[in-house]
This record gives sequence, structure tokens and C-alpha cells, in this order.
Amino acid sequence: MRRLVPSVGLLGQVVAILLLTMLIEFGVSTLLYERASQFSVRDDEARRLAEHLVISRRLVEERPPEQRPAMADDLTTDRYEMHWDRKPPHVPPVAPTLDQMQRQIMEWEPSLGTRDLRIRLTSPGTSSAVTGGLRLNDDSWLHFRTLEPVARLNFGFERIALALVPAIALMVIGGLMLRRALLPLRRLAVAADRVGQHEVEPVPEDGPGDVRRLVAAFNRMQARIRALIETRTQALAAVGHDLRTPLARLRLRSESVEDDETRTAIDHDVAEMEAMVTSLLAFLGGDSDPETPVSVDLAVMCATLVDDANDLGRMADYDGPDHLEMRLRRSGFKRALTNLVDNALHYGDQLTVALEKTGGGVTIRVIDDGPGIPQERLADVLQPFVRLDPARRRDTVGFGLGLAIAMQAVQAEGGTLSLANRVPHGLEAAIRLPGHKT
Repeated sequence: MRRLVPSVGLLGQVVAILLLTMLIEFGVSTLLYERASQFSVRDDEARRLAEHLVISRRLVEERPPEQRPAMADDLTTDRYEMHWDRKPPHVPPVAPTLDQMQRQIMEWEPSLGTRDLRIRLTSPGTSSAVTGGLRLNDDSWLHFRTLEPVARLNFGFERIALALVPAIALMVIGGLMLRRALLPLRRLAVAADRVGQHEVEPVPEDGPGDVRRLVAAFNRMQARIRALIETRTQALAAVGHDLRTPLARLRLRSESVEDDETRTAIDHDVAEMEAMVTSLLAFLGGDSDPETPVSVDLAVMCATLVDDANDLGRMADYDGPDHLEMRLRRSGFKRALTNLVDNALHYGDQLTVALEKTGGGVTIRVIDDGPGIPQERLADVLQPFVRLDPARRRDTVGFGLGLAIAMQAVQAEGGTLSLANRVPHGLEAAIRLPGHKT
């Protein structure tokens, strides 16, 4: 059976589940209907109803048609309601017949067996009543109804409960079966969400035929992406080597230049080209970075960057604890902080790095006193290869990838990077990392 089910499409499995629940519901309803038909009453109650029906039939048949309604009203007691009509009794189709009770009545009065006696159970409100009718000689009908709940037929609440229980059970069973049929889709969604963030293994190809074909296509796509990343990594390594080699030769040859001004200009251009190559390789190689998380003291890392800035003669302060351990990709995250610190030092005169442990994780703020960024362009500068001429000077080294690299490294840790202008001037870059993990 398990071998045959996967060959059926998802739509086919859903239809099969719905059909199965309908069949079970039909079977349970039929069982309840048959169960209701087997209800009986005490012999004295059956005898009393039989005698009343026989007497009422004889008295009504003796009267002409125009007097029969009044006679039927006269035969109504505190136990039975009687009325005459030319049409047979109308009762809801769902009202079960009381076969056992009908047999009890006819055992007491066999003459009623030739009168097309009809008995059904109805449940107005919370009480159960027996309604029905019997045919007279002129094919008119004498209708009757019990005015008191029939003994042992306390079926109003019971019918509702017995109908709800299987319906709820079928809903639960159907939900579990649908959940099982859709399980491969949930696994596929989890695997798709992990693409580009974690090493993803092939998703098991099971479930309905449509889903198996989708999973197989996803696995093939995932293999192609992995092959493309590996090819790109190899190409980046080759490009990095091929570009740095002539730059190193150019730097060596610049030393033979006698003019100091020209040699200084060449060295500056070589340094700028090396920085551009390094930032470009760091950005393009981020997804394939094999670095694994290790325990890092964030407080020491931030304080070290501030000390380095002070050693360069810049005004920098650190505000935070002496130690704060987290598991991070050390090199990638340090590169992100370094880019933010360099960005702040490039456009401002004073730098503050603030580190604090919050209830939901850790927050690092890099604050400068520079000109800031136009409010409507704050999101743009986080995109790669973006420079904002009005807000920043054009003497920036690189391709404009510093903030994009920082964003990439922070996202690899499951965190967020946001920028905000300060009043009256300055910029604050905030890194928020989830979960304080040591």
C-alpha cells in the first residue's frame, strides 16, 4: 500500500482522504440510524398507545369527513395528541423509524398491521417524541404524537453528542492524514529556507507523486547552486592570486622610481587597488566562507579596535563590559566591525563603540560625529557598490562594499545591521545579535 500511495498526486490523496472521511461518516450515521430504530418502550406503554390508536381509528372512521377533525380533537389527551388529515404524516427525513416499537404495538393490536402504521422519532428541543400516523378505510390519515417524552428514548442530547463525536474524530483523523501527506512540503520549505545560510543536505524524495517531483527538482537545483558556488570560489581564488601578483611586482618596481612624489603616488594607487581587490573578494566569497563559529570575547574585540584607532591618533572611546563571550565567525565578524569603525573614522572626528547585553541578545553601536546620511538614503548605502556623493566624500578607498560586507557578516550570525542619523549630526550603526551564547 505504501508503494502505491506515492504514485498518486497530491490532489488525489486529498480527494482520497475526503472520500474516506465521508464513507466513515456515512457508516457511523447509518449505524446511529439503525441504533435508533431499535429503541423500544415498556410493554405497558406500547399497549396503552396501541389501545388508543385502535379506539381512535374506530371512532374517527364512524364519523363523516366533516366531523372527523373535531372527533380527533376530542380524542386528544394529556398523553397523546390526535388529528385527522387527508394527507399522510410528514416528518423530517432524518427522523429514524422505530421498528422495534412498531413491532411491540402490533403484537398488542395485530389489526394495526394492515393500516400502514408509520412511527418515527422526532426530537423537538431537548425532549424526544414519537410521531406517526395510520391509514383509514378511505385512505385518509389519523395523525398522532406523544405529548410526553417516551421512556428510554432520552435521545435529544444523545443524538447530538453521538453525531458530534464521530464528526470531531473524523476531523482529527483527516487533519492528521493531510498533515502526513503535506510533511514532504514542510521539509522542502525548511530546506529552501536554509539555502545560502547553512550546508543543506538533499531532501528525502517521498510523499505524493507531485511533491516527489518537486523535491527532486529542488535537489537538482540545489546541486547546481552548489556547483556554481564551488566554481565561483575557485575562480575567486584564481583571480585573487592573479591580481595580487602583478600588484606585488608593481610595488617592488615602484621602489626603483627616484622621484619621491611619483613613487608615493604609485604606492597609494597600489594600496587602493589592493584594498579594492580585498573588499571585492570578501564580498563575493562570503557565501562560501568555510569559517566555523568559535568562542569570541566581543568586549576585547571592540576594545582592541578602539585602541588601534587611538594608536593612529584618532579620538575613540569604548563603552561596555570588560568581557562578553559569544560564538561567532571570528574573522568575518571582525571584518564587519573593522569596516564600521573605518567608516566612522573616515567621515567623523570622534568615534564611540558601545557594547551592551540586552534581554534578547547583544547590541553593538558604532557612533561617529560625521555629517550623517540623508534619511531617505539610509537603506541604499547598505547595498553593494553604492556611494552617496552628497553625504560622503569621493576619496573612499574600494568599491563601496564596506557596509555591504558588514551586513553580510552580521546576517551570517543571524543578526541585523541598521543605520540611524543622530541629532544634531553623526551616524549610528547598530548591530543586534540574537541569543547570548558562550
